This record gives sequence, C-alpha cells and structure tokens, in this order.
Amino acid sequence: MSNENPFAKWPHIDASKQSEADSAAPRRELPGSTTQGPAPTPNQNALESFLGGTPASVFVKLLFISLVVGALLMWLDIRPGDILRGVQDFLNRIYALGFGAVRELFNYVIAGAVIVVPAWFILRLLNVGGRG
Repeated sequence: MSNENPFAKWPHIDASKQSEADSAAPRRELPGSTTQGPAPTPNQNALESFLGGTPASVFVKLLFISLVVGALLMWLDIRPGDILRGVQDFLNRIYALGFGAVRELFNYVIAGAVIVVPAWFILRLLNVGGRG
C-alpha cells in the first residue's frame, strides 16, 4: 500500500499545486458563467472605475435622467421644496415616535418596579432569616 495521499493529485486540495497549475494552464471560462465585472483597462483610472465611465459621460447620463424624473415630478405637481419638507416631517415623526416609545417603555418599567422591587426585597429579607 502506498503512503501517498489519495487526494494529493487533486489541485483544489493542495494550494501549492493549485498555484502551479494556475500558472501553467490558462483559465477556461464555462459557457454562461459570469464574472464580477469587466476588469479595468490599463488606461482607466480609479475615478473612472468608481464612476462607471468618464466623468463627462456620467454627467450627461445623470443630467438626462434628472431631466426625465424632474419632468415626471412636475407633471405630478410635486416640487423640490415639497419633497424636502416631506423628508423633514418624516424624520420629525420618527424622532417623536422614538422618544415617545422610550417614554412609554420607561412608564411600563416604573409601573412594574412598583410591585416587583418591594416583593423582591421582602423575599430577600425572608430568605436571609431562613438561612440560619
């Protein structure tokens, strides 16, 4: 019987053999497989990679989309000030609701503590007297 590991020739088990196999053979893509996205070309800088294109082309795309969305909002009679006021009102309601909920929770704790703390104290006193 051989002392060699039966899985030694499997490239995904041994990392050193995997790296040798990767350097020796080119990678093959399976049909229908997708990659994480196009690799940046040598002339593509970090800003273009972050923006998804040249700043000018991204600006033109954003300008066009803003025009279409703005026209739709104006057609629906929604103004930018209305949107900002709506966001501000929404945040104010969440703020008020959040602290109102904390206040309610605090009231529940106090109401329960009025009963629980004296009962706990009496039980502790009875337990100390019964230990002797």
